[in-house]
Amino acid sequence: MSTANERVYIESNCIEVQYYFKEGTHFMDALIQNKCEYELLALMREVALRLRLSIYIETVPLAEKGFCRRFKVALKKENKTAPVAVTIATATLVAAISTPLAAPVATEVQHIIEAVQQSPRICDPENEKLKPQIEKRIRQMQQSCSNLDASNIIKKRRSNFFELLSRYPKITGVQFTAVDEERLKITRENTVTRMQFEKYILTTDELEPEEVNDVEIEIIAPVLKKSNYKWVGMYNGKPRSFIMESKEFKKLVQSGKVQFKNGSVINCQLTIHKKINNEGVERITGTSITRVNHYYENDKPVETTEGKKQKKQPEPEITQLALFG
Repeated sequence: MSTANERVYIESNCIEVQYYFKEGTHFMDALIQNKCEYELLALMREVALRLRLSIYIETVPLAEKGFCRRFKVALKKENKTAPVAVTIATATLVAAISTPLAAPVATEVQHIIEAVQQSPRICDPENEKLKPQIEKRIRQMQQSCSNLDASNIIKKRRSNFFELLSRYPKITGVQFTAVDEERLKITRENTVTRMQFEKYILTTDELEPEEVNDVEIEIIAPVLKKSNYKWVGMYNGKPRSFIMESKEFKKLVQSGKVQFKNGSVINCQLTIHKKINNEGVERITGTSITRVNHYYENDKPVETTEGKKQKKQPEPEITQLALFG
């Protein structure tokens, strides 16, 4: 990746995508090209959304040889700070597309913003009156860019793009650059070779399970016998299906030591399993009750053995400090 001191910022409003092929040919399968650009445009839209910018993107005609695509970025509502915003946006888009999964996009974008702040345009005495507005816009974008790495949509769209290219053996690499309309390069070219494609492709659509403790669930349909049926309960005001994984609580229910009636509630820990679809949108694939902390008898909480054990365990933060102390 490039670094801030390798960049010379003027104004950029275009993203150039150059495809490289085997045997010097300059033809690309139209279906693959359109699928790739669909993913790129969706990624650009998500980045702009995260930067709180309302943009539109146009394709720019090219006369030179080779297979190169150029996308012009513009704000839907122009203002005096628009050139700076678009410059940061185009460079950010290039960073979001060309940064591998293991590297943080936000760090790269912070370098971009620092370089923009030191650019001749910002430091020009003629822009002194405009400087407070420009600095405010930069601060806003700086705060917004911190959430880029949290976007599963960016990760998935980027993964889709490189996965499409990896299936097309004719492609040997792809290059991304932020340029102005005169094709002056604003950032150094970010080139990704075929051997590097796998660094951008997600190996699974499964997300890390989310654990939520101290959850109150009203049981609608318990499972009283040994079986693989799911329990049903009210969670966040909606009926949900759950897999009961607490062996202790299942034994209490199956032995008749826990009786259910209308309005029976348990306090538990949930594990929520999620995955992302092809557009990077999260969806819940299943919910498990991994521990029952307590249940109620005559409106009085009855603590389970596993609930008591959990209370005795040290806080995760304390354990972590002990490990690194």
